[in-house]
Amino acid sequence: MNVTQTALPDVLLIEPRVFGDSRGFLFESWSAERYAQHGIGARFVQDNISLSRRGTLRGLHLQQPHAQAKLVHVLEGEVFDVAVDVRVGSPSFGRWVGANLSGTNKLQMYIPEGFAHGFCVLSERALFAYKCNETYHPESELSVAWNDPALGIEWPLSSPELSSKDAVAPRLAELTARLPRYQGGP
Repeated sequence: MNVTQTALPDVLLIEPRVFGDSRGFLFESWSAERYAQHGIGARFVQDNISLSRRGTLRGLHLQQPHAQAKLVHVLEGEVFDVAVDVRVGSPSFGRWVGANLSGTNKLQMYIPEGFAHGFCVLSERALFAYKCNETYHPESELSVAWNDPALGIEWPLSSPELSSKDAVAPRLAELTARLPRYQGGP
């Protein structure tokens, strides 16, 4: 597998080794030992799958406390996936990275604790899978406005379909007191 560091040093883009022939393909989507060799030592405890239609935007989400690291990929369809550094005091606070993940390119993104995460669906529908190193705690969930002008995320759509929660999410600056603190490393 090929692991690339993004513009945010702790967020990684992973290209798994795919073995294919006329029957289809096989690739290893997770191996604790192999991923640890590339600095991903998270102990994942929960797997989630979501199905969304074209134009849906989910996010930007994080948990604090009970922060979650995530390993995400698309099983079917295509999304534009985004990670935002929301660790107060981080040199990259408020910066974002995005990548197109699809069932065709099989790319994965690793998003460590302390980052907000979201994606929008570019294909007719997308089947999105993610591993988490912490279980879901609804009382700890925070949402950041997907269109916060201070973040300047270049989403490939302008009028997404949002959940009622995401439609009223506050801007990052309004959440500063509740956000995780940067600890001086990954």
